[in-house]
Amino acid sequence: MTDRQQFDRRYILNLSCPDQMGIVAGVASFLAQQECNILESAQFDDELSGRFFMRTVFGAGASTPDQANLATAFGPIAQRFAMDWRLHDQNAKPRVLLMVSKPGHCLNDLLYRVSIGALDVEVVAVVSNHPDQKSRADFYGVPYHHLPITPETKPEQEAQVLQIVEETDAELVVLARYMQILTPETCAKLAGRAINIHHSFLPGFKGAKPYHQAHARGVKIIGATAHYVTADLDEGPIIDQETTRVSHAHPPEELERLGRDLENLVLARAVRYHVQHRVILNEDRTVVFA
Repeated sequence: MTDRQQFDRRYILNLSCPDQMGIVAGVASFLAQQECNILESAQFDDELSGRFFMRTVFGAGASTPDQANLATAFGPIAQRFAMDWRLHDQNAKPRVLLMVSKPGHCLNDLLYRVSIGALDVEVVAVVSNHPDQKSRADFYGVPYHHLPITPETKPEQEAQVLQIVEETDAELVVLARYMQILTPETCAKLAGRAINIHHSFLPGFKGAKPYHQAHARGVKIIGATAHYVTADLDEGPIIDQETTRVSHAHPPEELERLGRDLENLVLARAVRYHVQHRVILNEDRTVVFA
């Protein structure tokens, strides 16, 4: 197939299963039978867990069934290999809800990337426990929900957040420096579809003024970590990390500036990996086909 029109329908197949002979051949044969053309494929065999991971992008031919029927047809193959699998429409634009507190650098970076087409998602809402970032959301034409929170109102506030997630059909929630700890119940409801950015190369320097803590300890490397949200604070499966070298000559304010840049980069990269279905959970870790 050389005519690009034949690839107007493109799908992404993600799967994991116990490692065994014939998985790649089974998938490739099935796609050929359905008149599909493989455009990209990556595999990983985790010898420690004995599981096999695969991400395949393919174009649909003229006689290829629609997504629902294609998934039904793939069922016997998936059952044969005991696969945990998902079939995604590559042309579908993921719907994302952003959460933020007072610091606005990650929010601004994500909204800017979306506005110039560098991040192919639809931001359906911004939720915040403070009013500070409303003007930024207004500038980009995104609905802003100010939901104040206190320890006493936390359950009610998070119920409102989940209601907005449901009403907007948000597929991903991004904590773009949202400085509140989500309850275990909310973490469970958003499992595998909520990403947080942490201001360190985990697990160091938790709590207030992390860059001042880092400066006081004379660190030589600072970093940022993006991970899935779990009930274990800042210990969810890691999606992406980045570091930069610093020295004794960097005051806390300079560390903070460098850290903000890293947070922007790492969070945007993690969101892109997720919405492009490049991330597959492997127990408490991730397989990222970057």
